[in-house]
Amino acid sequence: MTQDVFQADYCAERLKALSDPHRLRIVAALRYGELTVSDISELLETEMVTISHHLKIMKHASLVEVRREGRFMYYRLHADLLQSKGRGNRFLDLGCCRLEVPAE
Repeated sequence: MTQDVFQADYCAERLKALSDPHRLRIVAALRYGELTVSDISELLETEMVTISHHLKIMKHASLVEVRREGRFMYYRLHADLLQSKGRGNRFLDLGCCRLEVPAE
C-alpha cells in the first residue's frame, strides 16, 4: 500500500466544491475581502438563497470562512487559500494543486 502524499480525497473534495460556475464567481468576488450573502447576491445578480447554498458547500470544503457581526454573516476566502507571487499573480493554493486567478 502506498502512502497518499497527494491527499487525493481531500483534493477531490476541494476541486469538486469549485466545479460550479457560481462558486468560481463567488471566489472572484471574495478575493478582495469579505462580503455578506446580500453583497455577493447583488454583485453576481443571483438570488440570496442560491448564494447561501453555494457558500455552505464552500465552507464545508474549507474554501471560505465566516464570521458573525450582529445579524450579518461575513464570508471571506480561507486564510491559506489565496496566495500571491511576483507581479500581482494570484493563485488559489488548494494544498494539492494551485489554480491561477486571472487578473482583471
